[in-house]
Amino acid sequence: MKQTAITISMINNINTSNKHDEQRMTSLEIAQLTGKRHSDTMRAIRNMEPAWEKVNGRKFALVDYQDQKGEFRPCYSLTKTETLYIATKFNDEARARLVLRWEELEVARRGQSPCARLLGSDEEVLNEADAIIGDELDKLNRNSDYCYSPTDIGKPFGLEGRDLNSFLADQGIIQWANGQWNLTSRYLGLGLTESRSFCYHGRNGRRKYQSRLVWTEAGRQFILDILRS
Repeated sequence: MKQTAITISMINNINTSNKHDEQRMTSLEIAQLTGKRHSDTMRAIRNMEPAWEKVNGRKFALVDYQDQKGEFRPCYSLTKTETLYIATKFNDEARARLVLRWEELEVARRGQSPCARLLGSDEEVLNEADAIIGDELDKLNRNSDYCYSPTDIGKPFGLEGRDLNSFLADQGIIQWANGQWNLTSRYLGLGLTESRSFCYHGRNGRRKYQSRLVWTEAGRQFILDILRS
């Protein structure tokens, strides 16, 4: 109970220059809802920021909060889409808590009763969470709709996706970092790639989320020119 009280106190002392009427959730509240330490939550968000910036062209917003000692410390302030992107790395229960918290905020904003919508079983909660996250992933993936996977590009040359990725890594074009392939700095900003997020089930049956590098038409032509040379 003590930790909860401290977290709520810190949330009420946010210092931000955002003047727009936009609902946001801080990393403090995310930590509280998911039962994680705020430092661990900040680290998880920082690790996911490079992929987000590559797709959206912007970093996550940092604001200050005042702790119980009166000192100002940083925390993240995230939109709904950003929060649900972060939630893809959490387990089922934590993800469901974040999704349902956003639903509570939106219901309250519309002036509806918090009891206007009731979910019964844990399975219903998780299915609802996945449905909402799925909608947000669909929006996030729009830029990658017409992109090509490494398998798509490598198939005419008898290469599987992993073989093409290994070749591109040997050429210094991509590198493995934060659990996925990324362009090396030399090739950033050339419109060669996008990031595509998806859901799958692990061996234990739990839902997991991952992002993969896919190639635009310009990126496909870039690779084909290298393979043919």
